[in-house]
Amino acid sequence: MNCCSFCGRPETEVNMLITGLNGFICDSCAVQAGEMVKEHLHLPSGQGNANNLHFEDLPRPHEIKAFLDQFVIGQDDAKRHLAVSVYNHYKRLLQEDSKDDVEIEKSNIIMVGSTGTGKTLLARTIAKLLNVPFTIVDATVLTEAGYVGEDIESILTRLLQVADYDVPKAEQGIVFIDEIDKIARKSDNPSITRDVSGEGVQQGLLKLLEGSVVNVPPQGGRKHPEQKMIPVNTKNILFICGGAFDGIERKIAQRLNTRVVGYAAAKAVERVDRKNLMQYIAPQDLKAYGLIPEIIGRLPLLTYLQPLDRAALRAILTEPKNSIIKQYIKLLAMDGIALSFDEEALEYIVDKAIEFKLGARGLRSIVETVMSDIMFDAPGSDTKEIRITLDYARRQIGKANPASLQSV
Repeated sequence: MNCCSFCGRPETEVNMLITGLNGFICDSCAVQAGEMVKEHLHLPSGQGNANNLHFEDLPRPHEIKAFLDQFVIGQDDAKRHLAVSVYNHYKRLLQEDSKDDVEIEKSNIIMVGSTGTGKTLLARTIAKLLNVPFTIVDATVLTEAGYVGEDIESILTRLLQVADYDVPKAEQGIVFIDEIDKIARKSDNPSITRDVSGEGVQQGLLKLLEGSVVNVPPQGGRKHPEQKMIPVNTKNILFICGGAFDGIERKIAQRLNTRVVGYAAAKAVERVDRKNLMQYIAPQDLKAYGLIPEIIGRLPLLTYLQPLDRAALRAILTEPKNSIIKQYIKLLAMDGIALSFDEEALEYIVDKAIEFKLGARGLRSIVETVMSDIMFDAPGSDTKEIRITLDYARRQIGKANPASLQSV
């Protein structure tokens, strides 16, 4: 009688026995093997179990930064802070096996930079490397509990979903909160109306950032008394926040000017780089912008992203692994069409991006405009090779409405 080569049960005791070249496998063992393969294949995409980490296998800070360098141009300071913060988070997860009394506390990080400098891209890129659950949430949809919008706990719902509702694994994850500046207080003046999407959200975030047990609705949405909740401890969850903080340069300038007392102080102010005030950002500037002091204290690591200069924008076009130009070359290559760009055309695209002041995001909108007609006409045609020249790029930009590019 044929028996399963794995569990040894005969074919009379199983529902199905699959025949192989040199053995057999029953349906039960096949299901278990499938689950093991599924769990193993999830590991590279950031869904692995942090409990299986070993110190010698941890990616070191310089290795994390080197990985980010393949996809993100520049921003070395932000990469270094992010790499150290993530590496220390890994070590905190391993500390549970330590027998001493020294407890390593987490250092949540906040990244400040103008639009198109790479805040969200850094978060998405580092998620590819991590062996812990990682999710990106948008703060613009959050409102105070009881109002239209998403509750604060929906942040942890996303993390639970990424961790396949494995609570211990989710409690060791990393959350990137994008657009954190959109929940700043609208005004310092008291009002009869509640700031339900500003200060109310900040107050709700306090317990998440510092670490506490939060009851999370498993499917998100509104909480109600009869709903079954999942308790999640946020003590070991690392929070990374990012925001453009548009206009915070005025707050920085005001703070720097308040120090002008006497001739020596005036000379010190002259050394300030007025074109890049973001590099002088301090926690008090975030407070002046509208973040409450309690939430600033729970984001101890403050870093900024440099505005992209011409050289950086030119490199972003072609150098990263997933650069915009490489994406279009691959898209047309799937149709059997070879795409190339003249150097003058690339320089023209960079000039327009600088003119619109949209950073790397502006590069994509301009390239989309240049390529729109080609992407419509070329697939299915007899064309085998396409070259984008300076004249063609100018004509395409000229046909487009400049206002539509600037509003992207």
